[in-house]
Amino acid sequence: MKEIEITNESKWYKIDFVGIFEYRDLLWLLVKRDFVAFYKQTILGPLWYIIQPIFTSLTMTVIFSNIAKISTDGIHPFLFYLSASTLWSFFSEALNKTSNTFLNNSGLFGKVFFPRMIVPISTVLITYLKLFLQVLLFVVFYFILGGHESLNWNSIFSILVLVPLVFMQVGLFALGFGIFLSSYTTKYRDLVFALSFGISLMMYASPVIYPVSMVPAKYLDLYMLNPISSNIEVFRYALFGVLSIQWYHWGIGWLVTFLFLFLGMITFNKVEKNFMDTI
Repeated sequence: MKEIEITNESKWYKIDFVGIFEYRDLLWLLVKRDFVAFYKQTILGPLWYIIQPIFTSLTMTVIFSNIAKISTDGIHPFLFYLSASTLWSFFSEALNKTSNTFLNNSGLFGKVFFPRMIVPISTVLITYLKLFLQVLLFVVFYFILGGHESLNWNSIFSILVLVPLVFMQVGLFALGFGIFLSSYTTKYRDLVFALSFGISLMMYASPVIYPVSMVPAKYLDLYMLNPISSNIEVFRYALFGVLSIQWYHWGIGWLVTFLFLFLGMITFNKVEKNFMDTI
């Protein structure tokens, strides 16, 4: 029988990757629990994952494309907004849920031992399930509205290579940024209210309702410090062949992503040892 010693004397920079792997069964149980619990008393269930992006994209198409006449760089307006809203909704939901890890799971954390990092990881994984359903929806409209007409072997290769990398980077950024914020919400509850406001502002700092080509060139490097901006642009490039940034801008996004992932894991690991005293 394996003995486990529970102590709070581990170093703040020591991440328990082995423990996370050993508790992988718990990880999948948490994913299943969240998925079932969220839709247990709904009529449409997972169909909400499909209804939401359709109505969001239709609203954006009418307001920003038809009324405000904002350019979509030659991309079909509905596909332009659906591609961005699919990626943005994935990021915003993953960030919002992971940032409340300690607050929403304080009862669980106070009763039983397991690597705490499993909870935010399971949160991101459940949002990947939502993303998968929305990607299937996007593929349907992609072919119905003629987005596939520009496909060739090069663009197919770009989709197969770039799109998974985009999804991975956005998930990692949401995880890192989310657990970084969650480490401070235990002590500063104002961050919970500031986060919802900040996510709204961040959407306008990302090319969700407008193309990157509208951003002045002198501000582009600063603008691309937001990893979501470069990922939306690379996502659209893979699908439609339109690119308004340099590839090093995507590299900047990866650097920022790994920075927040590192800071988030370190801060999370440090706070989890005594967060019950401050929550």
